[in-house]
Amino acid sequence: MPAALARRGAGLFRAPPAKAPLVGASVLSADFCRLADETRDALRRGADFIHVDVMDGHFVPNLSMGPAICAAVRRAAPKAWVDVHLMVTDPADFIEPFAESGANHITFHIEAVPSPQRLIRSIRALGCSAGIALNPDTPSSALGRAVREADLVLVMSVHPGFSGQSFIADVLPKARDIADALRPSQRLEIDGGVNPSNAADCVVAGIDTIVAASAIFGARDRTAAIRGLKQAGATRTSLRWPGRSR
Repeated sequence: MPAALARRGAGLFRAPPAKAPLVGASVLSADFCRLADETRDALRRGADFIHVDVMDGHFVPNLSMGPAICAAVRRAAPKAWVDVHLMVTDPADFIEPFAESGANHITFHIEAVPSPQRLIRSIRALGCSAGIALNPDTPSSALGRAVREADLVLVMSVHPGFSGQSFIADVLPKARDIADALRPSQRLEIDGGVNPSNAADCVVAGIDTIVAASAIFGARDRTAAIRGLKQAGATRTSLRWPGRSR
């Protein structure tokens, strides 16, 4: 394994959570005719990382980006943190192609991998950090002991498959439960319908990493949109909910 690949996963998501949430721009809502420009623009306007949504048309009712798109994002932004979200039935078949295409982090779904520990180890062996995602209707108990092993847990706040859906606030109690089970070095991410008007509620529930697609790429002022998401972190000290331990 090349040394650069072996070191790749030791960055952004393994650092202790910052005071303000990290914000990732999901290129699912980018203009694919201008993917390189869109990627660089999101980063220039304040996004902390780029999120790549991968759909197989089976686990979710849509087809989307493959390793070639991940590689294109990497070429457009060689120093960016690239967060790959595998919404696929057989994630083990895809982790190596995406690692080789420039992913820093790979998240898979607990619904597709009921026993995730081996896959977590395989992702790390490829030089990436590893995450586990849960659909809105999946309880936090489905994570089992793996909740302590992943670098990141992703709570979906829409039913995966399409961007532009409305935020499902009912997932926030689940996020609170998961947050209490995590170590300070683990991250809790949310994806789906998040915008500046509901980001504060996410942060109060323990979220420290926000993914946004249309809220960024569909905004007239992308800088203001990203700033609005990050400013939700100011609520962390004034609106901390009971029992929050970190």
